[in-house]
Amino acid sequence: MDVVELLPRLHLLRFPVGQAYLWRDGDELTLVDAGAKGAGAPIAEAIKALGRDPADVRRIVLTHFHEDHAGGAAEVAGLCGAEVLAHRLDAPVVRGEVPGPPPVFEDWERPLHARALEQLPEGEPPRPKQVTELSDGDVLDFGGGARVVHAPGHTHGSIAVHLPAHGVLFTGDAVAASPVDGAVVLGVFNLDRARAIASFRRLAALDAEMACFGHGDPVTARAGRALRESADRYRTPG
Repeated sequence: MDVVELLPRLHLLRFPVGQAYLWRDGDELTLVDAGAKGAGAPIAEAIKALGRDPADVRRIVLTHFHEDHAGGAAEVAGLCGAEVLAHRLDAPVVRGEVPGPPPVFEDWERPLHARALEQLPEGEPPRPKQVTELSDGDVLDFGGGARVVHAPGHTHGSIAVHLPAHGVLFTGDAVAASPVDGAVVLGVFNLDRARAIASFRRLAALDAEMACFGHGDPVTARAGRALRESADRYRTPG
């Protein structure tokens, strides 16, 4: 796992598939997404390497239920004693109460998805027993007031997390950066492409300075402009 400092209080944790983000407020840490099954111990070691205690992690905010983002949540929560939070529409899937609906693939996405699955651990991940349910507009107690932005389309309960006080936006998989050239693009493997495009445009309108994606390198300056220019190129189906 690679650990990349984006700001003195913000680190990117990069896994074989996907990535998470560690935010620091004084002695308190917040994790945005938690990697796949097996990510718990590497995340705890990364926190120690940064000179922090895993017990400083107060909360794990999940942007959606997919395994590469939520599969490590129970492990991290068990190691750190952290609260797990997810949107109310995805929380039952995170808890393992219901199966998650599969994406509606574009033809060109199928080989990409197959390659991603090959890099994920086999077997079902452990499930957190308790998941605090979030709704659009909720404000969480970190980053000077972290606003939950419902961004459906990738999953029904996908969220972004916006830190207006710091100009930082965590998009989950609603938006991504291309591994080829770093271009900002709509996230892949969506349930509803039209809603995903609408969510992309909503996030672009927040005009964040930094955008942190679930996949691909973050945009570290003038992110709102980059998101708007990309979102404007997508045409809503139908």
